[in-house]
Amino acid sequence: MAVFSSLTPVFVAVLCVIIGFLFKNSQRRQTRSKQERSDQPARPWVDEDLQDDTEISSKHNEEEEDDWLDTTEEENLPHIPYTPAQYSANETLERSEKFYSLMNLRRSVRFISPEPVPKEVIDNVIRTAGTAPSGAHTEPWTFVVVSDADVKHKIREIIEEEEEINYKQRMGDKWVHDLKKLRTNWVKEYLDVAPYLILVFKQTCGVLPSGKKKTHYYNEISVSISCGILLAALQNVGLVTVTTTPLNCSPQLRSLLQQPANEKLLMLLPVGYPASDAKVPDLKRKDLNDIMVTV
Repeated sequence: MAVFSSLTPVFVAVLCVIIGFLFKNSQRRQTRSKQERSDQPARPWVDEDLQDDTEISSKHNEEEEDDWLDTTEEENLPHIPYTPAQYSANETLERSEKFYSLMNLRRSVRFISPEPVPKEVIDNVIRTAGTAPSGAHTEPWTFVVVSDADVKHKIREIIEEEEEINYKQRMGDKWVHDLKKLRTNWVKEYLDVAPYLILVFKQTCGVLPSGKKKTHYYNEISVSISCGILLAALQNVGLVTVTTTPLNCSPQLRSLLQQPANEKLLMLLPVGYPASDAKVPDLKRKDLNDIMVTV
């Protein structure tokens, strides 16, 4: 009994060593497993260019400070009086009702006429889109207007190739099933037929002629607001479009259109008059009570 008692501390010490060894081994295996998973290239079903990178990048470290524009000189921007038009209560109500009635006729239209549209009209609707607010007034948008038939067809080829993969592999059965009622697929004839394609790019940062970079805050939100105003401007002049976000096409389209690396495709809009035989799904919009909360 005395011998056993004297050996007990030794057994405890050996047991502690074994437990410690096993614990460290387990940690090493977990760390190695995590490293192996992180080394594997990811193939997302969504376009990485659509990720919102509104905050200042972590790459803006002290070594790269010289690459970024110092905006302290902009602090003395003068402010001027603002006196917009004011309407009576009755006129305000009437204008709101008319505008709602106009916008309530807006539909996503995939059957577009090849009938020419005056380029001045396109210029004006894009000017209107450019009035959108943006983070720190950086205006982080580029609207690429394509009317050349050969370039439009190349855009269609790029998009249809990727869209077929999207429908068959990336999107999943549920998404594809939910789109059946809209009768959509990867064939996009309207990309050839529409007089204009407007490709809306978000500028993840600004690049000045000097090579300096300028931070574009909330660039994706800003450009999205601009797209909303663009849709309203198109509706106002009697033109139609369908909002498309071609997944995994941005790098190829950026290369085709020779846009700089700081620009990422956010949306593509085929634009024109509706075809004479155009049809749209008989969809209903939510009631006001379903989209508004009054406090």
